[in-house]
Amino acid sequence: MIDLSHFRGKTVAVLGLGKSGLASVKALVKSGAIVWAWDDNEDSRHQLDELNVAPVNLVECDWTMPEMLVISPGIPSTFPTPHAAAEKARRAGKPIVCDVELLCSTVAETPMLAITGTNGKSTTTALTAHIIAQSGIKTQVGGNLGYPVLGFDALGVDDCYVLELSSYQLDLIDQAAFDASALLNITPDHLDRHGGMTGYIGAKRNIFTRQKGPKWAIISIDDDHCAKMATELAREGGHRMVEISVNGPAPHGVYVDDHWLIDDLDNARDPILDLATVTHMPGRHNWQNIAFAYALCRARNVAPRDIIAGIMSFPGLAHRQEQLGTIDGIIFVNDSKATNAEATAKALSAYDTIYWILGGKPKEGGIDGLDAFYGRIKKAFLIGSAAEAFATTLNGHVPFEQCGTLDVATRRALETAKADQAEGRTSSDTESTASSAPVILLSPACASFDQFKSFEARGDAFRDLFTDLRTTTADIASRTNPEA
Repeated sequence: MIDLSHFRGKTVAVLGLGKSGLASVKALVKSGAIVWAWDDNEDSRHQLDELNVAPVNLVECDWTMPEMLVISPGIPSTFPTPHAAAEKARRAGKPIVCDVELLCSTVAETPMLAITGTNGKSTTTALTAHIIAQSGIKTQVGGNLGYPVLGFDALGVDDCYVLELSSYQLDLIDQAAFDASALLNITPDHLDRHGGMTGYIGAKRNIFTRQKGPKWAIISIDDDHCAKMATELAREGGHRMVEISVNGPAPHGVYVDDHWLIDDLDNARDPILDLATVTHMPGRHNWQNIAFAYALCRARNVAPRDIIAGIMSFPGLAHRQEQLGTIDGIIFVNDSKATNAEATAKALSAYDTIYWILGGKPKEGGIDGLDAFYGRIKKAFLIGSAAEAFATTLNGHVPFEQCGTLDVATRRALETAKADQAEGRTSSDTESTASSAPVILLSPACASFDQFKSFEARGDAFRDLFTDLRTTTADIASRTNPEA
């Protein structure tokens, strides 16, 4: 656990007692701070009992006492309406920060890599941490990825922290700076929490603020928002600028040319890896994730050969194009983390013969903009509260069924794929590549909250359904052909 002894004897307010908030309370208490903690949910407040911390209502307290407010990123501190405690802290002139700020103020000597972006940041973060750990460097990974940063062990100057940061977290850092910062992409998301697109872009740009000298600013030039920001950062100076592209050359950066990963960091244009051989990470979006991870690991002085070995041994991220296995040559892919159309587009672009399971609690825009991939979709299987609206969008373009629930959709997708195989409409070759074989793809383009408590729960349910269907199929096969 991170030592926050510089807060010993000082009063610190903590709002929100989820994973990050509770870890903050634990670290502060262990370090000798006086902690005023609150959560609007009474059951969550009961977690304080085992820490011998009495809850303090931060809306009613005396705000001349706390040094700062450590707020869970999911709680609004500005838009659309600030929590009343955040407003009280602001009026009292107290800093409002998240746990990442406390980490950075405490372990400033440990190399720290930070990753953000609208899509792909979890895969890039996990891949980067995997490569660095495989190279022999002691590494801890967390932040928005799931593990609270104040639960980390204290690391040394030869070690490394790898952080996934959301726009919410980046809005709540004040002095934090990172040795290498990466911005993958920007598309509209969470606009209500940032007061519009300008605020959202500003939050993402905050990952580069306070970077000076040899610190690396690694940024995509493949979308207009990032390309404009890259130009601005280069004009300002003070960074080691590293541009990333999967669409063409990026001088002095890392880019993809005809499916080869090219390292031009030292102006050598070295072909590093044939990305077509990285079959466990299909699609151009994964090429971008790999390019960013490569640059981040180079920033941490990992040798190219070790980076390549780490890429090839990476097991993938659960719920993000996670290949579960096959049934009769049909690949099951769990992409439950794709909760918007932009994320789902990445999965649809990676496969040629798709039985698409989608739906849930819809987000603004629905599945608009995915029509470029309709030719890859054999049939869609609709679930959740978005089903009627999605049916209207797909009508006349993609065959679909209204299935209601995930279990019905998964079973019907397998039955349909098998029928198409039997009639010769798709390949049944078990040696087919992931891109050409038939794929049952859960990529909902929706939040999960209408039928599941989280995208993880949705993905776990899909994994269980796959396991049951595979067992049932094997049992039927053994009864049909007992000598097989």
